[in-house]
Amino acid sequence: MSPQDYWKANLKLLAVLLSIWFVISFGFGIVLSDFLDQFSLGGFKLGFWFAQQGSIYGFVVLIFIYVFAMRRLEKKINKKEEENE
Repeated sequence: MSPQDYWKANLKLLAVLLSIWFVISFGFGIVLSDFLDQFSLGGFKLGFWFAQQGSIYGFVVLIFIYVFAMRRLEKKINKKEEENE
């Protein structure tokens, strides 16, 4: 795997994860908040919860997913480098 392939995979992963975070924070917290307010979580309206807490929790989960995915990518790169030697 060339350095260009590595960065292409990294940027693709970042784009996907940031898109998910955008949907969670902007979509659920702002655009769909009126619809989500029909439901409650912990005594709070769900739209309010996403605007205040949900986007933060979502971002933390996405960080862990990024770490896991990058470890897999780096193992894949190291395996291919060992094969080429």
